Amino acid sequence: MRGDFLMFECAFIYVADGLSSDKQRAIIPSDTINMNVIGVKNYDEAETVAKEMVEKGCTAIELCAGFGNEGIYRIKKAVGPKVAVGAVKFDFHPAFGFKSGDEIF
Repeated sequence: MRGDFLMFECAFIYVADGLSSDKQRAIIPSDTINMNVIGVKNYDEAETVAKEMVEKGCTAIELCAGFGNEGIYRIKKAVGPKVAVGAVKFDFHPAFGFKSGDEIF
């Protein structure tokens, strides 16, 4: 069955102060999936990176729990309806002093 799968290009974007998409970036490859992992400093940088990932061929983008509802919406709007956008979700992120990313970014 392994041969029936095409290469799946996807991304995980996480957000926190002090990150840079130029420095916090990795690709975790496998025979069937390339997982692009990118850290960003704010929602603006996340939108830019999300568009870059779509240009690279990503059809799915997962967002960390640091993205609030507004952040998730912004990424979905930036990449359009043909890209699946999912999110790990906390109402209030413990690493952000129990605030939503929407209050910070």
